[in-house]
Amino acid sequence: MSGWVDVCPAAEFAPGEHRVVDVDGARVAVFNLDGEFHALEDVCTHDGGELAGGEVAGGEIVCPRHGARFLICTGEALSAPAYEPTAKFPVRIENGVVQVRDDRWD
Repeated sequence: MSGWVDVCPAAEFAPGEHRVVDVDGARVAVFNLDGEFHALEDVCTHDGGELAGGEVAGGEIVCPRHGARFLICTGEALSAPAYEPTAKFPVRIENGVVQVRDDRWD
């Protein structure tokens, strides 16, 4: 089981921004969508490339390599060439700090 990992103070994480952190060896992209925080594994399920460098629009992220789209709030793959979702992680605010954890092995 992974513990909670600090991302940054919530006051320093503006809407529309994202941050990438290491959570027990997994790259996790944390997004602030209009004040709500969401976290996805920073991996396109099509080819294993990083997602965080892609364009974010309308609650979706577009893989910068081949254009697959993922829904940020669920990790669902929305378009080819990706057909499998990317992992979604829990996020919380603890003492004013955004935190994320990898709960896949709980």
